[in-house]
Amino acid sequence: MRAPIGDFETATPVTDCLADLAEPVAEAVRNWSAGIPADRVLYVDTDPDWADTAVFVEHYGRDLPERSANCVVVAAKRAGETTLAACLVLSTARADVNGAVRRRLGARKASFAPMETATGRSGMEYGGITPIGLPADWPLLVDPAVVDLPYVLVGSGRRRGKLLVPGKVFAQLPGAVVLDGLSVA
Repeated sequence: MRAPIGDFETATPVTDCLADLAEPVAEAVRNWSAGIPADRVLYVDTDPDWADTAVFVEHYGRDLPERSANCVVVAAKRAGETTLAACLVLSTARADVNGAVRRRLGARKASFAPMETATGRSGMEYGGITPIGLPADWPLLVDPAVVDLPYVLVGSGRRRGKLLVPGKVFAQLPGAVVLDGLSVA
């Protein structure tokens, strides 16, 4: 199957590639309930050395920033308690962690979670964290621009491989909240 975006030779239904995904992502696909058939989510094999967005775009296609999204893990603190959440914004923007995210989570302070926390608690590799398969108790804050795209390129839970996901799926994932003002340019 030809990928709907990017300079990828092939894209395979994610249901045929479970062994290529991080375990929490594979488990989420096995228990899929996001409103469309799971096989509409596609997997593309990519070089793990090119997982970071800037390098990935340079190699695979300059039109990808407008059609790819980054998933970042945020630690929000209030009264000695820390809440982890994920934010999904287009690759051309950044999450408004100290504004929209902090307010939505009711936190006194919010910042990007340390890499060890993000990877250890998500069960995913740094540079490949994806909203599919995150811990069920994490809020998932999604920028409306991501939901509006026909397909969005995101991580697969590993540095090797990416997922092509219909944008509307992200609004249907567990804990998802579409949040106006989540991203800033």
